[in-house]
Amino acid sequence: MARIAGVNIPTNKRVIIALQYIHGIGPAKARDLCEKVNIPAARRVAELTDAEVLQIREAIDRDYIVEGDLRREVAINIKRLMDLGCYRGLRHRRQLPVRGQRTHTNARTRKGKAKPIAGKKK
Repeated sequence: MARIAGVNIPTNKRVIIALQYIHGIGPAKARDLCEKVNIPAARRVAELTDAEVLQIREAIDRDYIVEGDLRREVAINIKRLMDLGCYRGLRHRRQLPVRGQRTHTNARTRKGKAKPIAGKKK
């Protein structure tokens, strides 16, 4: 099992798919990484040599912000918005949708389980 950026990536999947298990790497970045390191798209993680894994690891460290650093940066950005008191920061603080979605119905992922209202008729 290859360990890249502190994440164990699955061995039986293709490299492009397995790299997406790392927080901060999506389909486009995974494809770019494989092109930089000259790994064919059909290659699987189990077929990679130690040198190729090392090349991938170095390319990620050099070119991308991933995992803990990325999570920390996002948290700092959200905290900055909350400290400013701007509209987006207020929405984060109240744990409501930030990007203009409706809240009369839906938004259950953000708001949590519906709370019953006492005395409301059905």
